[in-house]
Amino acid sequence: MEELCNKVTVVTAVYNSEKYITKSIDSVLDQSYVNWELILVDDKSNDLSVEIIRSYVELDPRIKLIELTENLGAAVVRNKAIERAQGRYIAFLDSDDVWLPNKLEKQISFMQKNNYPFTFGAYDKINESDEIFGHLGVPSKVSYYDLLKSSSIGCLTAIYDTEYFGKVYMPLIRKRQDLGLWLKLLKKTDFAYGLNETLGIYKVRQDSISASKKNAALFTWRLYRDVEKLNLIKASYYFSQYAIRGLLRTKHPDLARFLGFLK
Repeated sequence: MEELCNKVTVVTAVYNSEKYITKSIDSVLDQSYVNWELILVDDKSNDLSVEIIRSYVELDPRIKLIELTENLGAAVVRNKAIERAQGRYIAFLDSDDVWLPNKLEKQISFMQKNNYPFTFGAYDKINESDEIFGHLGVPSKVSYYDLLKSSSIGCLTAIYDTEYFGKVYMPLIRKRQDLGLWLKLLKKTDFAYGLNETLGIYKVRQDSISASKKNAALFTWRLYRDVEKLNLIKASYYFSQYAIRGLLRTKHPDLARFLGFLK
């Protein structure tokens, strides 16, 4: 019974991840907290991702693979895993990111000791040569309105408790669906709580850098208007906050840190 009550379901969306997926899965296998299941959902990759994952499925029954017959996007993929999840806690790990070995142990303890249903943590950023070039610290807590101003929750560190929320799914949008989920959760609780310790490593891929900022801005605006249903004035206010904070974090990190936008 205790095993079921404390199990963590790790949700991993996979698409053409043959270069990275081994390190990602290995980082789950290396966790000091062993009561987990890893559900990998392949979004019809055309590389060797599925073959690599199948080799792990054969080795460890905690690792499970769902293969989609058509490409449906990250929101649908992650929701398929949440639907299949058997764990009390839902955690997220993208197929090119990795966790530090004590990530789950530290975070589940943090949640249980403090009775926090939704938490996140700090992480390092690496380039494709695996060189660390940045660190994202986190505030002690964020509210729904805080998150509208600045997305401070890294997907690879987020965990929510289904005993408190039930299963909550990502909105069916092509981008920013993780932020959409965090906002959904924060409509059901006052705060998400930050553990300001490095829990994982986020890989920044060169092929996504140039387009990511424009796409993130566009889809953030759409999230405000189409999903959160903010009126034009509110959406414009929160989008301006999002843009200014993002620019300061990128171009003037010392000023952003002084203003409390960076930890």
